[in-house]
Amino acid sequence: MGIVRRTALGLAALAALAAVPTSTALAGPRSTAAKLSGLESSLLVDINAFRAQHGLAKLRLSRQLTSAARVHSQQMAQDGYFAHESADGSAFWKRLESYYPVSPWHSWTVGENLLWSSSDLNGTDALEQWLASPPHRRNLMDPRWREIGVSAVHAAQAPGVYQGLDVTIVTTDFGVRR
Repeated sequence: MGIVRRTALGLAALAALAAVPTSTALAGPRSTAAKLSGLESSLLVDINAFRAQHGLAKLRLSRQLTSAARVHSQQMAQDGYFAHESADGSAFWKRLESYYPVSPWHSWTVGENLLWSSSDLNGTDALEQWLASPPHRRNLMDPRWREIGVSAVHAAQAPGVYQGLDVTIVTTDFGVRR
């Protein structure tokens, strides 16, 4: 009997550009320092190695972006959906803005890659799947990014689009503020 493997990538790797005046910045949830699982750590190392091979700056782990990524992965697992939009339908950049505020910077840019898999997944597997997708590859190779948040959530018998499978949902959120 073969192993069933289902993997899905976000329909599009998203990037939003915003120059938002500081007076409109949202106050965001605060968290302690990000602690990464083995899969999350492996993915961060693999992404930075890939970027270094292509002459791009390594990304610093952001506790704010990691919190945003983790909450989104958990919400998708709980509610059985897979999308960049939040559960309430709001744009991904609105969700990120609540964790990764604009103020006091003059420009703010964020992006996101998503992936889910019903089989065991490691950092290299996730990176290879994103690299095979042109929009996700562009996000990984964007020279603007300076920070990253990484989340990998395991869900047993996940509902909705996951059809009751045991899945791993991965979210990476990219950002730069200047």
